[in-house]
Amino acid sequence: MIRVAIDGPAGVGKSSTSRALAQYFGFAYLDTGAMYRAATYWCLHNGIDLDATPVDEQSIVDAVERLFVEDHFEIGVDPQQPHVYCDGECIDEAIRSSEVSSHVSVVSAIPAVRHMLIAAQRSYIAREELEDSFSSGAGIVAEGRDITTVVDPAAQVRVLLTAREEVRQARRSGQSAQGTAGVDNVAARDQADAQVTSFLEAADGVITVDNSDMDFDQTLETLIHLVEQAQEEAAYAEYAANLSDYELDEEDEQLVQGYFAVPDNAPTQKPVGVLAVVGRPNVGKSTLVNRILGRRAAVVEDTPGVTRDRVSYDAEWAGTDFKLVDTGGWESDVEGIDSSIAEQAEIAVRLADAVILVVDGLVGVTASDERIVAMLRASGKPVTLAVNKVDNQANEYLTAAFWKLGLGEPYSISAMHGRGVGDLLDQALDQLEHAEQTSGFLTPTGLRRVALVGRPNVGKSSLLNQLAGESRAVVNDLAGTTRDPVDEVIELDGQDWLFIDTAGIKRRIHKLSGAEYYSTLRSQAAIERSELALVLFDVSVPISDQDLKVMSQAVDAGRAIVLVFNKWDLLDDFGRQRIERLWETEFNRVTWAQRVNLSAKTGWHTNRLTRAMNQALESWDKRIPTGKLNAFLGQLQAAHPHPLRGGKQPRILFATQASNRPPRFVIFATGFLEHGYRRYIERSLREEFGFEGTPIQISVKVRERKKRK
Repeated sequence: MIRVAIDGPAGVGKSSTSRALAQYFGFAYLDTGAMYRAATYWCLHNGIDLDATPVDEQSIVDAVERLFVEDHFEIGVDPQQPHVYCDGECIDEAIRSSEVSSHVSVVSAIPAVRHMLIAAQRSYIAREELEDSFSSGAGIVAEGRDITTVVDPAAQVRVLLTAREEVRQARRSGQSAQGTAGVDNVAARDQADAQVTSFLEAADGVITVDNSDMDFDQTLETLIHLVEQAQEEAAYAEYAANLSDYELDEEDEQLVQGYFAVPDNAPTQKPVGVLAVVGRPNVGKSTLVNRILGRRAAVVEDTPGVTRDRVSYDAEWAGTDFKLVDTGGWESDVEGIDSSIAEQAEIAVRLADAVILVVDGLVGVTASDERIVAMLRASGKPVTLAVNKVDNQANEYLTAAFWKLGLGEPYSISAMHGRGVGDLLDQALDQLEHAEQTSGFLTPTGLRRVALVGRPNVGKSSLLNQLAGESRAVVNDLAGTTRDPVDEVIELDGQDWLFIDTAGIKRRIHKLSGAEYYSTLRSQAAIERSELALVLFDVSVPISDQDLKVMSQAVDAGRAIVLVFNKWDLLDDFGRQRIERLWETEFNRVTWAQRVNLSAKTGWHTNRLTRAMNQALESWDKRIPTGKLNAFLGQLQAAHPHPLRGGKQPRILFATQASNRPPRFVIFATGFLEHGYRRYIERSLREEFGFEGTPIQISVKVRERKKRK
């Protein structure tokens, strides 16, 4: 049983809020203030002069004693009909009269009267523990003076509901204007009541809820949350007691104690300068990027054209944060994919605040280098010239030839070995500091991270560009165009998302080599650092085992899933029927996943993605309270017990959700739960609590009874 005690001064809405709270949970409701009003009404009804000086306290005590002992009084605990009766007559309106309101403090100030009413109030509260009570033992909300400190100091929820005096006065004046009788001056009421009780400051263990700036619904929502917490704690204690006779290790104890970490997802953005690294193919741009970052982030191979997209990284040098952009090799007068790569490099220059131009010291100045310089001059961006592959002092003379490019001092470096990179960065960041603006932001840590995954050429980069509303990744009919994971912050329906476009994941990774091998590894890493995987399928061609293995990889990684059936607009009726048949057979493992049919190229139905992504992540984040989980599993087990194994029937003792992202449940049982029964539990959890779009992990801990000493 849950007992809720609510105290507070006049004008805070104790009665209306308490009644609504009791009605919400199906609890009984006790208005202890109405009991004091009834006692006052009874005294006046029996001719006792409450204006006398001094007042005849003994006559009041005797009258109140007759009221309760001789059964003249009755109060309803139904929150929808909390009527008060005296000798069978409803006195709801009479006890709200101005005459009763003005004298109630006189009666309540008498200690003997308070003791009698406190005993009566405790009796009403205790009665609700019985199965045949109004709430059937569920709980009661009692509100009024001393309820949190004297009447029921052991209540699971004790609240001091308060508000600023001017707010309470305005509310009480509004009640009077609507014809509801009451004390017009809340300050005077506070002063009178404060002579015998304290209600303006919360006692130890009592939660203060100031609703000065809340409306009724907000106040009620706050109280509902407090009661739900109490219900969870009570249910937890009840179900955890099932394990008291069983052997538990240290990890078990931590699970039973219910520690659950909730990560902070608040996104923060820091404006920084953007530094683009450009140059013709195979001069060592990605090697330099990796050297600056201090890790192998960009795919590197001794083959021209390995990098194709413009890829942004968060970087730091000598305490300065900046955005570093790796680009594909720039060439003029090229066609096909090489033209798209060059276009992305030019876009990177336009969006950057400063540029590092990388040239090959061993090759010398080429016509392509001179054309790049012309492009850079036209952009107006400050440029630092890096002469790469000068691996030792003996080759320093190679740098002199690059003075004629007219970009100022050329810096000799060896990106492979790190030689001279520090001096180069000092110069580049000095130019970045004096640039006209800072065009970039460090990647916000709190953004929801979405990985675009699928086998090569299913339309991942096309979808990225469609969602972004611009060309951010190279798109080409050539399979495997994307090689580096491309991180982009994209706004959809007013919400920022961090999208990670990955290289197509290929089967038999051990048979790959070079750029394809490292691209696949980085794609797998991208799934690991994402929260949600958009798994793309090209439905214009048959679904392959490779498609399903990519999907399984995302599921096994425990990520929220949205299945994207791309190129749906190219299917005829027969093709769509074929896909629906496949959905029932090949996709039976992920029938819980959201599915969106769209066209990445035209944008058809891409607007449906946001809702599916939000729902999948909501399920991925979801946590089921321990009490609710155990109550559900108890009903489940009673309706469909586990089959007998070896003449014994395994029984679930206790369950808890150990973590979310994805939801992971740990079940303590007296014996092994078969795989089929676990699947039954998972299906039932999904039917009851949702979890659409996220995998669920269930582990079982078999525990034995403690040995008797």
